[in-house]
Amino acid sequence: MRLLVVEDEPRLAAALRRGLSAEGFAVDLAADGPSGLDLARHGGYDALILDVMLPRLSGYRVVQALRAEGNWVPVLILSAKDGEYDQADGLDCGADDYLTKPFSYVVLLARLRALLRRGAPERPSVLTVGELELDPATHRVSQAGTEVALTTREYALLEYLMRRPGEVVSKTELLDHVWEASLETAPNAVEVYIGYLRRKLGRTAVETVRGAGYRLVPAAVRA
Repeated sequence: MRLLVVEDEPRLAAALRRGLSAEGFAVDLAADGPSGLDLARHGGYDALILDVMLPRLSGYRVVQALRAEGNWVPVLILSAKDGEYDQADGLDCGADDYLTKPFSYVVLLARLRALLRRGAPERPSVLTVGELELDPATHRVSQAGTEVALTTREYALLEYLMRRPGEVVSKTELLDHVWEASLETAPNAVEVYIGYLRRKLGRTAVETVRGAGYRLVPAAVRA
């Protein structure tokens, strides 16, 4: 079994490699997000152990990028971010399990074995909500069979909403996951881009739930 450990703390990364190697795993290490993502894309790993607070690209972004490309390698997030919303965010991004630091090595091994037993099941490669289809591999969006041209930000916003079908997604969550944390973002950015999507997909395509956020509405429901 080949594992990739993406961890920027050298002592912990080395300890994980020693321990996992002793259990019979072949272990590769990466110390930042871009390196981890590149190895995960091309390394043919059976599972990933992934920190969240990584240099240059967060663990959340690594998982999102892999899932958007149709890569369903099992991912265990190992992070010092131990809040319940942190754990929910990690799982919502596409991780399969989440373990907080400090952790029990016995529990880590047990959870890793559980992930490996389940493997990487086939999951839909194209997102579909009503008449909307979004293909993460080609970045193409169509509505009722007609292709819809979206900007990069509009596409990212729509993809996030389509990955949460029927759910109300808060403005804060959209800012956290669609906009880069390092960039200064105007307070009304979400409202502006929701407006852009409505112009291209239909005025009632995205519902505003007052005081809570936004929800994508399938065409059949709108009708």
